[in-house]
Amino acid sequence: MRQSTILIIIGFILLWNSGFIGAEYGLPHTGPFTLVFWRYLGLSLLMALYLFLRKKFKWYGFKVAFLNMFIGFLAHGVWLTCVLFALDNNVPAGIVALIVALQPLATGASAYFVTGEATNLYQWFGLILGFIGVALSVGFRIDFEDSNSIFGYFIPLGSVIAITIATLIQRKMEINKEKEKLPLDQTIFYQSIATALALALPAILVEDLKTEWVHEFNYALLWLIIAVSLGAYILMWQLIERLDTTKVASLFYLGPPITMLMAWIAFGDKVRLMDIVGMGVVFIGVFLTQIKKERSY
Repeated sequence: MRQSTILIIIGFILLWNSGFIGAEYGLPHTGPFTLVFWRYLGLSLLMALYLFLRKKFKWYGFKVAFLNMFIGFLAHGVWLTCVLFALDNNVPAGIVALIVALQPLATGASAYFVTGEATNLYQWFGLILGFIGVALSVGFRIDFEDSNSIFGYFIPLGSVIAITIATLIQRKMEINKEKEKLPLDQTIFYQSIATALALALPAILVEDLKTEWVHEFNYALLWLIIAVSLGAYILMWQLIERLDTTKVASLFYLGPPITMLMAWIAFGDKVRLMDIVGMGVVFIGVFLTQIKKERSY
């Protein structure tokens, strides 16, 4: 693996998982729908200004726009809303990251049927081990006598489904060199405007756009827009261009330990023994997914 790719991976993991922490700072001052709406309205305006100044602001037709906007709705709107609802239901940020890390298993199982990229035996072992690692940590956290606890821990599964579908569609476009694939800057614009439009209605009708514009919220929102929504997604799409679907998806397994460390520093979240055991199993799983083997299953 090239050094530049390794640096992209490190940058992506750090920026992507800082989003969980930024969301926890923002949620006390607004609702989940409203936070996502402000975040992607800001990103849409930023990208629109950039494209206008670069004279690249243009309409590509309904088919191209719809596909890219649909990917954005899934990868940003649905993914983030489920994450925020889980955090709003007092699920720790590190555990939300662990549940969302189930995405590689879903992606690895589906990749062949969508992109034609087969998952080899080592990768299957790695994906299954990753799932076991996540299950160990989450299983010891859930209070099975409390229905609200069970519900809260299941909310992030919506994120898993959404980001898996979005990743597979995007990867298929990359492999087939389809004409619907846009330059990265225009892709981000179409995806961000779709997310803002989709979240506008529930943010207004359900939460009345109520927001406390205090310094803590403003700083968190700026970080979420620039570092996470812009920086992390640019790095993620670069990885999708360089690596096969299973390898990119497996990187989400590395998120939980980073998120737990950040949450411990920022909020004093406790890390339990089974969290560490689960993460150890996850790391072994990630290692196995990176092994190349010609024979696939």
